[in-house]
Amino acid sequence: MNKDKNILIQLNPKESLLKRKIRRHLASLGFTKADGGALLAPGFTKEVIRAVHAPQRKVILENSSTFLSKSLPVLQKHFAAGAEVDASKIAPRLERVVSGTWQSDLFRLASLSWSVPVSSGFGRRLRFLLWDEQNGKLIGLLAIGDPVFNLAVRDKFIGWSGADRAERLVNVLDAYVLGAIPPYNMLLGGKLVACMVRSREIYDEFAATYGQSVGIISQQSKHPQLLAVTTSSSMGRSSLYNRLKIDGTVYFKSLGFTGGWGHFHVPDNLFVEMRDYLRQKGHEYADLHAFGQGPNWRIRTIRAALAELGFKGDLLKHGIQREVFVSLLADNSLELLRGETGLTKLDSLQSAKAIGEVAVNRWLIQRACSHNEYKQWSPLFMEGLIKTGLTYKTVEPVSIAV
Repeated sequence: MNKDKNILIQLNPKESLLKRKIRRHLASLGFTKADGGALLAPGFTKEVIRAVHAPQRKVILENSSTFLSKSLPVLQKHFAAGAEVDASKIAPRLERVVSGTWQSDLFRLASLSWSVPVSSGFGRRLRFLLWDEQNGKLIGLLAIGDPVFNLAVRDKFIGWSGADRAERLVNVLDAYVLGAIPPYNMLLGGKLVACMVRSREIYDEFAATYGQSVGIISQQSKHPQLLAVTTSSSMGRSSLYNRLKIDGTVYFKSLGFTGGWGHFHVPDNLFVEMRDYLRQKGHEYADLHAFGQGPNWRIRTIRAALAELGFKGDLLKHGIQREVFVSLLADNSLELLRGETGLTKLDSLQSAKAIGEVAVNRWLIQRACSHNEYKQWSPLFMEGLIKTGLTYKTVEPVSIAV
């Protein structure tokens, strides 16, 4: 009798189910696999990128349904109608957002209109609303928080070694929410919002909030100052931030593209199951997040789970690249980030008001003269925009009972 026939192969049903769930989910997004196990993205157009993010966006909206039903009728008054906007009178004003306020609810509500879901940020965070004082309506949103630790194009641009980065990354943040909402986005208001990153108000708010902060791990104060802010486009190459200048001062500069790594295609429900699986296996990454649930910990956890499940290739390499930009707030930011000493030179750092005046004249007024479709926008379109993530041309007005 052949002994091999008596060998029993023990299968873990939960493990097999989790593997099937992961495969089905990736297939539903349009991903395929190369012979070596690497993921192949379904494409790189804006439409494909929106479609790949759609399941994640759907879950976020489902989890926000109660918030939406309560907040939209109350906060809709803060969204402008196109008829309420006179481009020549736009007067931008920054306001810091404090948690637990109606402004915080408005920030959350407006960010739900993005077609690609926005991050909640990690670690140190500062959020702002940009208002138009001519009508008291919201122009856009700006939020900066701790950056990812590994970003090759940033580190190469600055000239950092691994030790340099560990020592001086505390002086860098990332703009994880940055953009204008209708009707101001139709007037290139996104450029106006982006320029606000390099304003005196942002620099001063960081100094007041985090200038004396103590490192969680080192328990030492590095006296950080905000020297640079990075951001990345959600739709591949971006013309919004590229070579963004005012009066000869560069407000954002392109650094190149990410390597197409990340975890956006792994939804929260699958992540929870992966983490539970690692916990059952006694893996250290299941609960190794004592210093914050940042993106690096999440990536390590997913990678560990995929390895334990026997997946070939790195399924975190989704191949969808983002263009990375940087704004240097000081005239000598690069020198200071490289470890040189000296006073921080802030001569070219302007106030939000001064930046707003120039930006409005350069972009928004000119755009209004050549493109008047913004006049057709109504705040009643906002619910449709949030629910679909589509452009203003494809949503229908929704009457809100107040």
